[in-house]
Amino acid sequence: MSYFTDLAQQYIDGEWRTGGGSWDIIDFNPYDDEKLASITVATVDEVDQAYRAAERAQRAWAETNPYARRAVFERALRLVEEREEEIAQAIIAELGGTRTKAGFELHLAKEFLREAVNLALRPEGRILPSPEDGKENRLYRVPVGVVGVISPFNFPFLLSIKSVAPALALGNAVVLKPHQNTPILGGALVARIFEDAGLPPGLLNVVITDIAEIGDALIEHPVPSVISFTGSDKVGRHVATVCAANLKRSVLELGGNSALIVLDDADLDYAVDAAVFSRFVHQGQVCMAANRVLVDRSVQAAFTEKFTAKVRTLVAGDPADPATHLGPLINANQVEAVTTLVEQAVAGGATALVRGAAEGNVVTPTVLTDVPADSPVLRQEVFGPVVTLIPFDGDDEAVEIANDTPYGLSGAVHTGDVERGVRVARRVRTGMIHVNDSTVHDEPIVPFGGEKHSGLGRLNGEATVDAFTTHQWISIQHGRSRFPF
Repeated sequence: MSYFTDLAQQYIDGEWRTGGGSWDIIDFNPYDDEKLASITVATVDEVDQAYRAAERAQRAWAETNPYARRAVFERALRLVEEREEEIAQAIIAELGGTRTKAGFELHLAKEFLREAVNLALRPEGRILPSPEDGKENRLYRVPVGVVGVISPFNFPFLLSIKSVAPALALGNAVVLKPHQNTPILGGALVARIFEDAGLPPGLLNVVITDIAEIGDALIEHPVPSVISFTGSDKVGRHVATVCAANLKRSVLELGGNSALIVLDDADLDYAVDAAVFSRFVHQGQVCMAANRVLVDRSVQAAFTEKFTAKVRTLVAGDPADPATHLGPLINANQVEAVTTLVEQAVAGGATALVRGAAEGNVVTPTVLTDVPADSPVLRQEVFGPVVTLIPFDGDDEAVEIANDTPYGLSGAVHTGDVERGVRVARRVRTGMIHVNDSTVHDEPIVPFGGEKHSGLGRLNGEATVDAFTTHQWISIQHGRSRFPF
C-alpha cells in the first residue's frame, strides 16, 4: 500500500525527510504482523526544527485573509472524500479496524473538516464599555501561536484532524506527534492531505518519534502555547504537570470507565443493541466505551439473556472481512493487559457469562458479572472487549454505582421516560451522557471532554475556539486621561 512506503518519513518545514535518530519505529499490521513501514525516529533537534518552522510560518498565516485560509480546508475535505477508500484500507491495515469502524472514523473526520471550514471565519471581536469617559475597549480573538498535538492509536486519523484542522483554521501553526503504533494515519497522511490541499510549508509539521528518544522535549519546548493530548490518564497527568511548570495551557482528552444504565422501563431489545455497540465497537478500544452496563434488578434476567445471546453472535477475526465485528487489539501488550484483567476478576470470584479467548491479537468478547467491588476490572479503563454487568435497585443506586469511579467521560441512560432519563443523567458526574443511545458519540459543534480523571478542558465548536485562541485587550483613550501624579 503506497501510504506505507511513500509516507514513512518526517515532515518538517514542508519537506519530507528521514529522521536523524539511531533507531526505527516499525509499523506493523496488528492482525497478521505484516511489516507496513519502518521510520527512523525524529530527534530532539528535529522537534526543535519543527517548532521553529511553525513559529516562523504562523505569523504570516495569522494575517492571511480567513477566507483564503478557509479554502485550504475545503480542498482538504474534497481530498479525503476522493481518497476515502484508500484511507479506509489503511485504517484496516494499520489499526486492525473493521470496515464499519473505518466508515465511522472517516465520517467523523469529514464532519470535523467541515467544521474547520466554518471555524476559519468564527473568531469575533467585541467592544466593551468602560467606566472611564472617552475610553473604548476592544477585545480581539487572536491565535495562541503554535499548538503541539499528541494523538492516540485508536482513532488516529480522526483525532489528529480534530485538533490539527481547527488549530490551523484559527490561524495557528501545529507540530503533530502521532502514536508510534499509528504513525501513518495519525501523522504522515494528515500532513500529505494538507500539503496537497495547499497549506503553506511550515504550518503543519509531523514528528514521528518516541519519548525514549525525545523525553519531554515536545511539551517542554518554549514555542508552543497549547498542548492538545489524547491518551491515558497516567500520561495525561504527566503532560499537565509539565505544561503547568512551563506555563502552557493543556487540553486533555483522557480515559473513561463509562456506565450504560438500563432502567426498569427501558426497551430491552434496543438497550441491548446500544450496549453491545457501546462496549464492543473497535474491539472496545474507545475511551467512551461502556465498560460497565448497569441493569435494574427487576429486568436483569431478561436483559442478561438477550445481551449475552447477542454478544455470542459477534464475529472476531480478519478486519478486512466485511462480516467481522471485532478485529485485533493494537498489539500483544494490550492483549496481555486485557486477558490478565479477566483472569484476575475470575480468580477473585467474578462469573464469566461469556469467556473470551485470544488468538494472536484477536480477542473474543468476555461478559462478567458478580465482580467484586475492589476488582481492577471495575476500577480502571479496559481497552478491550470485556464488559461487566452490574445489577442495581432503583435510580439512586444506579447513580451511586455510575459515579463510583475516578473517571467521568461518557455514559448513557435507557428508559421509557425521557425526562426521567434526563433527571438520572444530570446526577451522573460525567462530561457527556446520552439518553436512549450509545455511550460513543462525538459531534463537531458540541463541547467534548470529561470530568475527574477523564480530562481537562473541552474541544469542538466554541470550546475549540476557546482552546486554540486567546484574548487581546486594546483600549483607546479618546481625549486625555487624568493621572494622580
